Amino acid sequence: MFDIGFSEIFVIAVVALLVLGPERLPRAARFAGLWVRRARAQWYSVKSEFEREMADEELKRSLLDARDDLREAGQRLHDSGSTLKRELESLDPARRAAAADPAENLVDASDRSRRGEEERDVDPAPAGERPSTAGHDIRDDAGEPDAGPRDAGNSGTSTPAAGDGHAPRT
Repeated sequence: MFDIGFSEIFVIAVVALLVLGPERLPRAARFAGLWVRRARAQWYSVKSEFEREMADEELKRSLLDARDDLREAGQRLHDSGSTLKRELESLDPARRAAAADPAENLVDASDRSRRGEEERDVDPAPAGERPSTAGHDIRDDAGEPDAGPRDAGNSGTSTPAAGDGHAPRT
């Protein structure tokens, strides 16, 4: 702030001692120290306020830049949407109707696939007749090989054949 060295401070202290005298000098020194502290605090307050204002300005500038970028992105999105809409309107009517309501097309497709499954579920063989399964690997619902018809005495467990290498489960 001020370029005051030790020699200048010493000269000021001697002049103050001569002018004020030894009894009023300590009180004057405290008073001067109080004003110096207040001036320094005021200076730091102004400095921090200035730095805060500069930070606020920088924040405002970055927010304005971000807002401008968002507006540009929104405008590009709107333009591409308009272009897509024009291209869609230039399609033939059947495609336009199909593209206009995709949810309805999904429902139609699921209905058609459900109807196809129902038609496949109908057994083409007459009642009482079952197609031959000779030579085919037949598995039950759990994915295990079907042991064939079970009688009432057999609860579905079977003992392994003598040479198959598997022990019965307990």
